[in-house]
Amino acid sequence: MSPPTSTSPRARRPRLLRRALTVFTAALSLPLALTATGTAPAHAAALQCSVDYKTNDWGSGFTADVTVTNRGTAAIDGWTVTYDYAGNQKLTSGWNGVWSQSGKTVTVKNTDWNRTIAGGAAVSAGGQFTYSGANAAPTSFAVNGTVCNGAHQPPIAVLTSPSAGAVFSAGDPVPLAATAAAADGATVSKVEFYSDTTLLGTDTTAPFALSATGLAAGSHSLYAKAYDSLGASAESSPVGVTVAAGPALVATPAQLAVRQGESATFDVKLSTRPSANVTATVARTTGNSGLSIASGASLTFTPANWSTAQKVTVAANATGTGAATFTVTAPGHTKAEVNATQLAGAKVYDERFLDLYGKIMDPANGYFSPEGIPYHSVETLIVEAPDHGHETTSEAYSYLVWLEAMYGRITGDWTKFNASWALMEKYMIPTKADQPTNSFYDPNKPATYAGEYDQPSQYPAALTPSVSSGKDPIAGELKTAYGTDDIYGMHWLQDVDNVYGYGNEPGKCSAGPTATGPSYINTFQRGPQESVWETVPHPTCDKFAYGGRNGYLDLFTGDSSYAKQWKFTNAPDADARAVQAAYWADLWAKEQGKGSEVSATVGKAAKMGDYLRYAMYDKYFKKVGNCTSPTACPAGTGKDSSHYLLSWYYAWGGATDTSAGWSWRIGSSHAHGGYQNPMAAYALSEYAPLKPKSATGQEDWGKSLDRQIEFYRWLQSAEGAIAGGATNSVGGRYEAPPAGTPTFYGMAYDEKPVYHDPPSNQWFGFQAWSMERVAEYYHETGDAGAKAVMDKWVDWALSETTINPDGTFRIPSTLQWTGKPDTWNASSPGANASLRVTVADYTQDVGVAGAYAKVLTYYAAKSGDTEAKRVAKALLDGMWDHHQDPLGIAVPETRADYNRFDDPVYVPSGWTGTMPNGDTVNSSSTFASLRSFYQDDPAWSKIESYLAGGAAPVFTYHRFWAQADIALAFGAYAELLE
Repeated sequence: MSPPTSTSPRARRPRLLRRALTVFTAALSLPLALTATGTAPAHAAALQCSVDYKTNDWGSGFTADVTVTNRGTAAIDGWTVTYDYAGNQKLTSGWNGVWSQSGKTVTVKNTDWNRTIAGGAAVSAGGQFTYSGANAAPTSFAVNGTVCNGAHQPPIAVLTSPSAGAVFSAGDPVPLAATAAAADGATVSKVEFYSDTTLLGTDTTAPFALSATGLAAGSHSLYAKAYDSLGASAESSPVGVTVAAGPALVATPAQLAVRQGESATFDVKLSTRPSANVTATVARTTGNSGLSIASGASLTFTPANWSTAQKVTVAANATGTGAATFTVTAPGHTKAEVNATQLAGAKVYDERFLDLYGKIMDPANGYFSPEGIPYHSVETLIVEAPDHGHETTSEAYSYLVWLEAMYGRITGDWTKFNASWALMEKYMIPTKADQPTNSFYDPNKPATYAGEYDQPSQYPAALTPSVSSGKDPIAGELKTAYGTDDIYGMHWLQDVDNVYGYGNEPGKCSAGPTATGPSYINTFQRGPQESVWETVPHPTCDKFAYGGRNGYLDLFTGDSSYAKQWKFTNAPDADARAVQAAYWADLWAKEQGKGSEVSATVGKAAKMGDYLRYAMYDKYFKKVGNCTSPTACPAGTGKDSSHYLLSWYYAWGGATDTSAGWSWRIGSSHAHGGYQNPMAAYALSEYAPLKPKSATGQEDWGKSLDRQIEFYRWLQSAEGAIAGGATNSVGGRYEAPPAGTPTFYGMAYDEKPVYHDPPSNQWFGFQAWSMERVAEYYHETGDAGAKAVMDKWVDWALSETTINPDGTFRIPSTLQWTGKPDTWNASSPGANASLRVTVADYTQDVGVAGAYAKVLTYYAAKSGDTEAKRVAKALLDGMWDHHQDPLGIAVPETRADYNRFDDPVYVPSGWTGTMPNGDTVNSSSTFASLRSFYQDDPAWSKIESYLAGGAAPVFTYHRFWAQADIALAFGAYAELLE
C-alpha cells in the first residue's frame, strides 16, 4: 500500500463550547496572528461609539437631540461631536453641551459635569436651530475624530459586577449587574446573564441585575448579553471568577514584585461569610529568605468584615533576589498562595512582566484548559489559521516555554520552565502509540510523490510512484543517536476541548474516536489558495470513522485504494522557538548557579533541534537547484537535497495497522523569510549544552546559520524590509521557473511562498518575529552579517513607526511589494535596487508591537542606537498606559473578513461524508455548515447580524502568543536596557 502523502500539509497563524471567555468584545501554516482571509489584518479602533440623532421640527425651526453612546468598556474622558448639515440650518442655542457652528459644521463639546461617559453609558445634548427649505438629517457623525455612524449598531453591555478575579464559595450567590444602552432610537429590551454557555437568568428592567446561585466549583466566564427593541444583540466583555468547593481564603494579586529595600502588599479576604471569627496565618513557606512579612502575619475575619480585604506587607532586604511563596492558611478554609519576587533596583519592566504573567496564569482568565494547555486565544469565536479559539498550536506551546524561561530569569524558579516542556512533551509531541509504524520507514524511499496545485478544486492530487524521491540521509543517524524510529517534534494543531469530536487524544491513536480530551487535528492541505475559510478539518489518526468511505483521505490525495493511517505535520518555527527559549533558560539559570536544574530539559531541546533538520530538506529529498519538472529534478543523495533553511513544514505518517509495513517522511521545498531562526541555529551549532547527539547535527546547523544570514541579505529590499522567500519546487510541482527569476543557491525566488490568501509576504508581524531572532543572534555574537541586516531593517522600520504625543502609536501592518532581488552572489551580494516595499496601512496590533519592541531592545543593547531604545520603550509604555484590561493587553479589532463564514468549501461532486457531530460534507458545504457548533457560541449573533447586512463585528481578542510576546518584551527591556 502506497502511503498517501498530502500535497502540502500546512501547520498554522469549533460541540457546544466550554466557553472560557468568549468575548463581545500555518502545507504549513498561516501565521497565527495573521487573519487567513485575503484581507488586511484587522486594525484597532481608536474609539467605539455611536451617535443617535432625532429632531422635533415645526417647519421653520427644530430642536435636535444628539446622544453619544460609549460602545467600549473603557470610559471616554472628554468628548466632542462634529457633524455637517446639507442645508441652511443655523444654531440659535444649545444645552447639556457647549454648542458652536462654523459654516455647515456643528460642534458639541462636553460640559464639566458630563465629560465622562462610562463604558456602555450614554450622554445627550440638545440644540435649537432655524432653517428654510429642506431639513435633511446629517449623514455622518464623529466623536473625538472617530466616525461613529453607519448601519444599525447593536446594543452595548458592560458587566459591572462581580469584579475580575473574584472568588466565591460553592452555594453562595454571585451578584451580577450590568449596564446596557441601545442605539439608533432603539431601547434595551432585556439583559441575559451567562456563565460560559449556560444562561443564568434574565432581567428586563434597569438597573439590570441577577443573584446567581448554583454555580459549580471551578473557573467561570461571566458576561451579560443585551438585546434591543430592533432585534440586535451583543455581549459584554467577560469577567473571570472562581468558585471554590468550600470556604476559601482569597489572596490578590497572585504575583507580587518587591524591590530591594522596599515593601509591597497583597490583600486577603474570605470567599464566604463565616459563622464565627476566623484567624488566618500568613507565612513564607518556600524560596527567597530575603523576603519576609512585615505586617499582617495574623489576620482576623469576622462575620461582619469577612469580605473586606486586609493587607499583608512583604518586605525585601537590601541584597537578595528571587522568588518566595507566601501561604495563607486558616482552619476549615482552602489555602491561598502568593508568589512574591524580590527585584534588584527599580526594575519597573520586570514588575510589568510579573503583573502580565499573573493575568495570563490566573485560571479564572481562561488562557488554559483544565489540563494546563494554552489555548490559541481566551475567546472561542476567532478564525485565523486555527479556526476556533480553543484550538492550540505548537506555536502556543513554544511561547509558553519561552514565557516560563523569562519567569525563571526574574524569579529564580525553574520548576515552571521544566513543567512547560513536560506539558508540551505529553500533549504535543506524538508518542510511540501515536506513530506506531515508524519502524517500517525506508530512508531510501521516503515518500510517494504527489504534485501540489494552485486551487482546492484541483484536488485530490494523484500519487505518482513513477516520480523518484531521493534518499533521507539523517534517519539512520537519528536512530543511532536516540535509539528509536520515532520523531521528536511537535504536531502543529490541537483541538484542546475536542470541539470537533475526533477524540484523537495524544497517545490514543489506537483507541480511535471514542477517546476524549485534547485531540490532534489537521486543516490546510490543498494548495496555496486554500485559506482557512476553505479547509476541511480532519483527524491526524484517520480510521475512517468519520468523513466518507475513505475517511478524509480522498479529498487530498488520489490513489487506487486507501489505508487507515496516521500523519503529523511540524511547524519548524515553533520547534526552533522552543530551542531558542531553552538557550536563554540555560544561560539565565547558570548565571544564578542553577544550571543543573534545567539541564535535562535543555537536553531535550537539543534532541528536538536534531529532528528539526527535516525542515532543511526538499519535500521529496530531491537535489536542490535547477529543477524544471518532477522527472527532471534528480533524486538527492547525501546532503545535496538540503537547502539548510527552515522550510514551511516537515511531515511524517504511516499505517495504523502495525502489520501493514509502511511509513513515510517529507520535508518542504518552500522557505519563507519569516520562518528563519539564526538564534536557534547558533545555539544548536555553537552552544555546547544544545549540541545535538547525531553525527552531523551540529555541522548541519552551522551551515544553516550561515545560509540563513545569507538568505536575509538576499531578501532584503532597497528600503530594508525582508521579502518572501524561495522554493526548490515552483508551483509545488517542480516546474521550470519563469525566465528571469532570481535564484538563491539554485532555489527560485518566490514572492509569497506557500499561501496566497492572504499573500504570505504582506504581514509586518513576520518582519518583527524574524528580525527579533536576528537581533538576539547579533546581540550574542556581534556577527557582522547580522548587523548589516539589522542596521538597514531598523532604519526602515523606525521610519514607518509613529509615536504620538499622548503615547499611543502606530506600526506597519500590511506591506506591498514590487520587483525582485538580484540573483544571489555570496562573494558580491547585489543591492536589490529593484526590490521595493511600501506600507499599505498601519495598526496598533499589540502582539506585533511586543515582538517589534523586542527587536529594538536587543538591537539597541548591542549597537547603542538611542532611537531604537526610545521607540522600544515608547511601544511598551504605550501598551501599558493605553491598552490594559482585566485579562491582559489588547485592542479592539473590526473583523470585516467574518463575512466569509458562508464561504463555500470545495468538495468534489459526488463526495459525501459526515463530521463527528453529523454535519454533512458535500459539494454544498460552507465554512459554517461544517462547523455548526458555532451557532451555539454566545457571540454567534454578531456574525448573523453581519451576514444579514449589519455592521462588521468588533472583537477584543486575547491571543496567548501576543500576551506572551508583550510580557517577554517587558522582561527583555528590563534585563538589557533598564
